[in-house]
Amino acid sequence: MTSSPTPPPASGASVPPGASGGRGPLRRLRARGRDEAHRAASPLELFFDLCFVVAVAQAGIQLVHAVAEGHAGEGILDYAMVFFALWWAWMNFTWFASAYDNDDVLYRVVTLVQIAGVLVLAAGVSRAFEEHEFFVVWLGYLIMRLALAAQWLRAARSSEGPERTTALRYAGGVLLCQVGWLGLLFLPEGARPWWFLIMALLEMCVPPWAEKDHPTSWHPRHIAERYGLFTIIVLGETIAAATVAVKSGVDENDALGELLPIAAGGLLIIFAAWWVYFVVPIHDHLRSNRQAFLWGYGHYLVFASAAAIGAGLEVAVEQTVGKAHISTLAASSAVTLPTALYLLTLWALHSRHFKSGIAQQLVLPTTALLVICCTFLGDWAVLAAGVVCALSVVAGETLATRRAARAARAARADGPGAPTG
Repeated sequence: MTSSPTPPPASGASVPPGASGGRGPLRRLRARGRDEAHRAASPLELFFDLCFVVAVAQAGIQLVHAVAEGHAGEGILDYAMVFFALWWAWMNFTWFASAYDNDDVLYRVVTLVQIAGVLVLAAGVSRAFEEHEFFVVWLGYLIMRLALAAQWLRAARSSEGPERTTALRYAGGVLLCQVGWLGLLFLPEGARPWWFLIMALLEMCVPPWAEKDHPTSWHPRHIAERYGLFTIIVLGETIAAATVAVKSGVDENDALGELLPIAAGGLLIIFAAWWVYFVVPIHDHLRSNRQAFLWGYGHYLVFASAAAIGAGLEVAVEQTVGKAHISTLAASSAVTLPTALYLLTLWALHSRHFKSGIAQQLVLPTTALLVICCTFLGDWAVLAAGVVCALSVVAGETLATRRAARAARAARADGPGAPTG
């Protein structure tokens, strides 16, 4: 990762798209500035996120089937591979848009092409899980990556010097990696996970290599908002999937009493997941490419685990009503393990940068450990995990309130008229 300082805004970069050069259908794709005021996610970006969640939902459905049928290891591996393609394409678009979105007709059309690519990818998710056939997934990814490379080439055409070099490196890196992904189509099945790991690492090396001499002008508040919005959408999809599972269990098996603890526990987990994500102003931490890249890359685990919580809740419901051929322990772990991973990752990316004192720092790691312990509580595991997550929110807020009160008392003591010596 690079740790280059924030680049100076490009000429006219602090001006919103279209404010200069007219509102014609085609405009130069120039860099925007990090000093733009009131920068917010656009309707096109929100539409982009919603379409991506369609593919995330498909991956979650297939994960449920794999775990419920006793193929958890294989299902998790396929899920990790498919989710990487989704997350990486989403992330690349998000950071490009933060730096270069000019909202002209061509930019919108190319973005819609990327959306078409993710829908193609979503159509191939079931075959990737069931038959280990990745052609449709690769095709959808190809469409998205070609569109992104076209955007970078367009940015290169509108820039010069180090900025142009950065754009060309991005375009070249994207296209070369796409060729490398052909290995998933032709290599023996046993070699594909290892090839996936190699290609994933190469993909993640492209941004730091491309920006080593000239970082792009992404906007910290905009990036933080985009990641937060996608987290909300994924958590919303998790609630929707769990609700459908509970409804199905009630309608088909009249098992409301058995499913209520799962529903209540799942709701508490998701509410706590939302709370701990948004309790800190993370944009204040995103000051350099090094910090931002590590934070952005870490969200692979945040998004994947958040979506997996919903899949785990579905598995727990299916096991309770007798539709999943796994033990109660396995069904409980399908909820508690992704929940613990979400909490630990969020602590590493978010909370530890804004907490003071050992007590505040230990809230989320301790919660993750207790959630894992809840796995062994049988039919009450999910409810217990939800209660633990809710109590962690209470503990965190209590500690934060006490710290704020102590700071206020100290400020009053050091106010006008206080002794100086």
